[in-house]
Amino acid sequence: MRDEVLIVGAGPTGLVLALWLTRIGIRVRIIDKTSEPGTTSRALAIQARTLELYRQLDLTDAVINLGVRVTAANMWVRGERKARVPLGAIGEGMTPYPYLHVFPQDEHERLLIARLEALGISVQRQTELIDFTDDGTRIHARVRAVNGGEEIAEFDYIVGCDGARSTVRQLIGADFAGGTYRQLFYVADIEGSGPAVNGEVNVALDEADFILVFPMRGAGRVRLVGVVSDERAERAESLNFADVSGTALTALKMQVSKVNWFSTYRVHHRVADHFRKGRAFLAGDAAHIHSPAGGQGMNTGIGDAINLAWKLAMVLRNEEAPGLLASYEAERIGFARRLVQTTDRIFTFATADGPIADFIRTRVAPFIMPIATRISAVTEFMFRTISQTMLTYRDGPLAEGKAGGVHGGDRLPWAVARGIDNYDSLSTIAWQLHVYGTANDNVVRWCAARGVPLQVFQWAKPYEEAGLARGALYLLRPDTYVALAEPSGNPEALDRYLASRGLRLREPVTSLG
Repeated sequence: MRDEVLIVGAGPTGLVLALWLTRIGIRVRIIDKTSEPGTTSRALAIQARTLELYRQLDLTDAVINLGVRVTAANMWVRGERKARVPLGAIGEGMTPYPYLHVFPQDEHERLLIARLEALGISVQRQTELIDFTDDGTRIHARVRAVNGGEEIAEFDYIVGCDGARSTVRQLIGADFAGGTYRQLFYVADIEGSGPAVNGEVNVALDEADFILVFPMRGAGRVRLVGVVSDERAERAESLNFADVSGTALTALKMQVSKVNWFSTYRVHHRVADHFRKGRAFLAGDAAHIHSPAGGQGMNTGIGDAINLAWKLAMVLRNEEAPGLLASYEAERIGFARRLVQTTDRIFTFATADGPIADFIRTRVAPFIMPIATRISAVTEFMFRTISQTMLTYRDGPLAEGKAGGVHGGDRLPWAVARGIDNYDSLSTIAWQLHVYGTANDNVVRWCAARGVPLQVFQWAKPYEEAGLARGALYLLRPDTYVALAEPSGNPEALDRYLASRGLRLREPVTSLG
């Protein structure tokens, strides 16, 4: 039996796509031209929305247990700590995970690979996509293995998760407009001591070469991230930790006892002009890359994977309308463009040269930030933006309706009432219907006839506070976003919604366990 989806690239995006599809019974093959998983990390933050979505893969608890919860951020100027911003529960009441969580990409990939192997799927290493053709019904991919042998294999779809130099993107002819930052980034895994090795995030604001320290598991272990913008940036190949450590150690009063590894890299800001051509798709860094400001990159790639996975599954298993696959680009490309613009502005501001920029960084920011984060409206906006819980598909082709404060396309608001968490049912990969209040008999019969799980929550004040409407119907997609918000409670609206989009829900998309 042939594989249905070829995934090119085994970073977090490709691994999550493979894991999601495998869990719901889609046959995948995942290849990567590297000989082993990455051993150095650029991406560190796991955002709250990713933790919410990881419930569907039974990954959330493992990621939390293996990572570090960040309780505060400290701002340093000229070797002195000038401000401390509490982050312990900055998103309290908005999500089950109201904090910043650090879990490095290298460890993250090892966890994903182990979970995938437990399902019988291994990454085929040192295996490279050379070319593919799309005849409208199949993908014919030419793949070269480590021994130099080539094969032509057939698949229903191909997804390029193969990074900034994506072969899939080149083969579908997608433009990748944007630019490259002049600064050189570095990252180092070190063991040390000092006031900045305190289990919290620390940032030195002295100069445009800003330095960040992230806590890691293990006594005295931290991840150091910095930027070099002077003449040293021109010799990336020969740069080592000794070339940057002086500034880092002085700015943060650190003592380093061991450098486990050190790596440099360039950062780009680009978005592909299309994420799909025929049966080929782009996801993650193959589709969009941007500065690490806000810790968005890896999380956005994972969001791409989950958005695409359920749509591929429904088309492959339920023969749904092809328009369902068109919604992937419609929903994700706009977000990617906005994200690139936002992170570019933040990074450009943070690394700007000149006395005004230096004054704002060293004098204004340490004074303003502790005050701003005591204002609930400010902290809520900051958290929702960075955590990606604000991400909405309201303008997408699958969104319809409004009930209470919730629109079609929104992330379902999180609420707990009488000890019942309305996210508990979201660990299942399936369409489902939520009713807060009372579901009439017609709704019950509609769900039973179509195999759609019905979750009814006795009305309570927390639901109203979350923006949910009493007695309304909230049809949830398999990725837990609201497809339809229908205030009338009439199931005929569900039929109209599904018919207008060619969706039959003949078989629910469910997890294998």
